Amino acid sequence: MFLFLEGGKIMALLDDGLKGAVPSILVVLGVALAAPIVLPAVAAVSRPLAKTLIKGYLALADTVKEYTAEAGEQISDLMAECQAERTAAVTEATAAKAKSKPAA
Repeated sequence: MFLFLEGGKIMALLDDGLKGAVPSILVVLGVALAAPIVLPAVAAVSRPLAKTLIKGYLALADTVKEYTAEAGEQISDLMAECQAERTAAVTEATAAKAKSKPAA
């Protein structure tokens, strides 16, 4: 595709279009050539790193489960204690009412 300019000169639009594409093509070509060398090295490092991260996550998950279970036990104990105190208070109040009422 051509563009006619003043004075009868013809300029190719394709030339303008390739000005920014050439560096990009070179970068892609360089990455493609370096990939067989770089990727195995990255894979060799990334697998042990991934395993370490997973092991750390599992250890953290176990710790969180332990703390959650302990907190649940403490809350359960606290609720049982409160229920026992409430029952004792109701029993005392009932006994006090029965004692204060004269027998008919």
